[in-house]
Amino acid sequence: MHTTGTGGGGSPVTLRPPRHRVDPRARRWWAVQALLTFSGPLLLTAAILLTLSALLFPGALPWLAPLVAVVLVVPALGYQLAMPAWRYRIHAWEVGETAVYTANGWFWQRSRIAPLSRVQTVDTTVGPLQRHYGLATVVVTTASTAGAVKIAGLAADDARRMAEHVGQAVRYVREDAA
Repeated sequence: MHTTGTGGGGSPVTLRPPRHRVDPRARRWWAVQALLTFSGPLLLTAAILLTLSALLFPGALPWLAPLVAVVLVVPALGYQLAMPAWRYRIHAWEVGETAVYTANGWFWQRSRIAPLSRVQTVDTTVGPLQRHYGLATVVVTTASTAGAVKIAGLAADDARRMAEHVGQAVRYVREDAA
């Protein structure tokens, strides 16, 4: 993923992807999230529709089964299989000397560069599923209308170290600016 802009002299500037990937366990975490929030409900709906049709309206099965497969089953399985791997390829992060740089998303991809001089807080959050997989999310809140920079899917120890590193870097940048 490269974003192109213009440098000070009008020459094109290419932004390289951030250096660090999220933890590989994030793929399983995202897969379970998908199963609970999207794929699972679609597959359950398909099973209920087909079961009720078989019990109450068996004549509808020849046209209902392919319709359910196309509308519910294929999208559910496609999302379940494609999203975690695709999302893993995109999610990356880096903390430089002056900024936090992230890339995330899967269908809509987003790159963010947050200057350390604008950082207000650094938080680490861990939900129940993340805890199960040993993962955490670092949330870097800045003085920006774009909102916080979130780096989800980090190993819990890496998230703690990153939050400490950003906190130290922010202090250094502010002391250097003063």
